[in-house]
Order: sequence, then structure tokens, then C-alpha cells
Amino acid sequence: MSPRNNYVARALRQAGLATLLLDLLTPQEEADRGNVFDIPLLASRLTAATDWLAGQPQLSGLVPGYFGASTRAGAALMAAAEPGSPVAAVVSRGGRPDLALDWIPDVRAPTLLLVGSLDGPVIDMNRTALAALATEKRLVIVEGAGHLFEEPGTLDRVIEEAANWFQTHLTPDRA
Repeated sequence: MSPRNNYVARALRQAGLATLLLDLLTPQEEADRGNVFDIPLLASRLTAATDWLAGQPQLSGLVPGYFGASTRAGAALMAAAEPGSPVAAVVSRGGRPDLALDWIPDVRAPTLLLVGSLDGPVIDMNRTALAALATEKRLVIVEGAGHLFEEPGTLDRVIEEAANWFQTHLTPDRA
């Protein structure tokens, strides 16, 4: 339901990438703030969606990647760390990878971390995650962006970086 996430998904589709935008919690579950930080629950929902996609014959040629914002980025990393995960790339926008630090060393998918320059504590959390990743990785600090990337042009920079990352890594020959 997030306007920012819808905007990003629409732009990624315009860049030639297929998207599946989903909420990992029901409205009732979101009412309990603790669920927003329940990374294993969120990751299990993401894994279930990925498994469902794999069972769709018309999508068999697609290579999955995860784009997660805030706590959902932690869930994306945890799901990508599962043994046998088909995920070929992860992008985190203003993410909380610190919530998945126990699983990050097992992530094999190339991972892009995008953080706003005005989001001080989250920058440090992402630097810690970057150091723990044992895969191809990159940290981009978007100048002039806060946690939500609401400042003019900052979300477009996220889209550009994410599209480039996915176009590079979501190819059948790299997966």
C-alpha cells in the first residue's frame, strides 16, 4: 500500500523488470507493532511468495530478486540466506539489515545497500551489515536523503541504482 513502494515497483517495471509487490503482514497483524520487527515471520512470508512464483509455469524463465525497505530489508536478507534460496540479488532501501545479522554471512545473492546521508544510525547499521556479507556487495549513501527518501530526486536515485543492480544480477546465466 506504500506510495513509495508502488512508485519504485512501477519504475522497475518500466526498466524491464517484472515485479510482485506484496505486504508481508495483514492489516490486523500490522496493528501489533512487534510483528513489524518479527524478521523470521516476514522472511517466511517472502519465502512462501518466492516458492509460489517458482510454481507458476508462465514465470519459469524469471530469476528472483528481493527489494526490501526498512525492516523488510532484514527479512529479504534472512530469506536470501536460506539454503537453496533461488534469489539472485537483494536491494535494501533504508533497510535494517542489523535485524538479520545472524543470517547475513549465509547470504549468497549479490546485495546492494542504499541509505540516505541524513539517516545517521541506519548508515552505521548498513556498514556493519556490509562487513558481515560474504558475497558481492555495495553500499551507496544517497546524498541529501532521509530514511524515507522523500527528498526531491532521492527516490529516483534509488530506482536507478536498484534497476542497474537487478539488470546486472537477475540474468539466467548468473543465477
